[in-house]
Amino acid sequence: MKQHPVLIACTFALLLGTGCKSTPADTARPPNIVIFFTDDMGYADLSCYGSTVCTTPNLDALADRGMRFTSFYVTAAVCSASRSSLITGCYPERVSIQGALGPRAKHGLHPDETTIAELVKPLGYATCAVGKWHLGHLPRHLPTRHGFDEYLGLPYSNDMWPWHYGDQDRGLIGSPNWPDLPVIDGEETIELNPRQESLTPRYTKRALDFIDRSKDRPFLLYFAYSHPHVPIAASDRFKGKTGKGLYADMIAEIDDSVGEVVKRLDEHGLTKDTLVIFASDNGPWTRFGNHAGETGPLRGDKGTSFEGGVRVPGIFCWPGKIPAGVDSDAIASTLDILPTIAAVTGAELPPLKIDGHSIAPLLTGETDESPTQTFYYYYGGELQAVREGDWKMHAPHKWRRVVKQGMDGRPGPQDFPTIGLSLFNLKDDIGESNNRAAEHPEIVERLQQHMEAMRIDLGDRLTKRKGSGVRPNGQ
Repeated sequence: MKQHPVLIACTFALLLGTGCKSTPADTARPPNIVIFFTDDMGYADLSCYGSTVCTTPNLDALADRGMRFTSFYVTAAVCSASRSSLITGCYPERVSIQGALGPRAKHGLHPDETTIAELVKPLGYATCAVGKWHLGHLPRHLPTRHGFDEYLGLPYSNDMWPWHYGDQDRGLIGSPNWPDLPVIDGEETIELNPRQESLTPRYTKRALDFIDRSKDRPFLLYFAYSHPHVPIAASDRFKGKTGKGLYADMIAEIDDSVGEVVKRLDEHGLTKDTLVIFASDNGPWTRFGNHAGETGPLRGDKGTSFEGGVRVPGIFCWPGKIPAGVDSDAIASTLDILPTIAAVTGAELPPLKIDGHSIAPLLTGETDESPTQTFYYYYGGELQAVREGDWKMHAPHKWRRVVKQGMDGRPGPQDFPTIGLSLFNLKDDIGESNNRAAEHPEIVERLQQHMEAMRIDLGDRLTKRKGSGVRPNGQ
């Protein structure tokens, strides 16, 4: 059952102690929403998350002014699947978006799905997507067909081009059959094979311009960086700036870009009227060695259901609404972004079932408990693990292990061992190294029951189960 927008707005206003009047015309302008979403950034790539290489003063300041999550998740450790959850509030299996859609893919996000942009459009929001989309590259799948007024960026990953594991200057070819990489403005291709170092400055310029043009009305900006996904690059202003290598230079440029957007909000007096969210789509691709990020104490990386693949930085900032300088270890995820936006703006929830929960009470300090009791780890349509509280159980599955890290843009080798049934206590063993399944058969049985219920709903490729709650993708 849909909730009335005014009732939602009133509820959230009461949580904040601001009150709410009885008619839409009397309510204050709803908040602006700015979402930063990086590509392949590691859990420990920010200095406020313990980076040993990167310095990120602007993101650190954002965390100091808001809430820093230490158990913030994406739903899959791969691009398209992960992005579908932020955009729709659903596990990727529910909306039939898995893996990383390539240049030859013919499908994308289904038009019946409600996106974060479509959620707020009825409230008069201006909406803009900048950067990487990766939910279908054909015109019918682009952001402009899913509620965004405007779009500038790449339709998929920045390595999906003829050079792949290299750059234009060296001409290293990893996928010679891939087409040229398009830069799209709206639905028009305006350039092919852009200089990688031009992407972040170009995205930032468009984001700032959108804020300037939309400052007098509520707006939603979805800023999805193409980096630090390989091939990495930094513009001349940042190349060599850190003295710690190209990867650190590139992170410094992303941090500066975030700072520029936040500064522009300040200049327009919009800081207290804007919810800012920062996260990454999955963990680092560590087989690229010095061209990849850090997972800190976490095991695994991109492409795995270990914490290093799906636990990412998660920062929420809204001065005056979200208490400053708070750390939360409550379970939250990109699934929760859409329903939280609905709660704080007064938008109606989508008519189709979603999997996320509003974390507005968690953000405001009304509670320190997560609305997510159980979190599921899918990869490639396979249900690989489940978390409940501090306990995480892996079902037996193969996983992608880096054998040796590569260097300077070339990937290192990997293999695919199998992890058996394993139970870890993440509070005591964040690195998932001490299997305690034999000690706690009752916990194993309970988590297996949770997984079986999820297989009924969303299926499981490994057991050849087709879930009853799965919806089609857009063909």
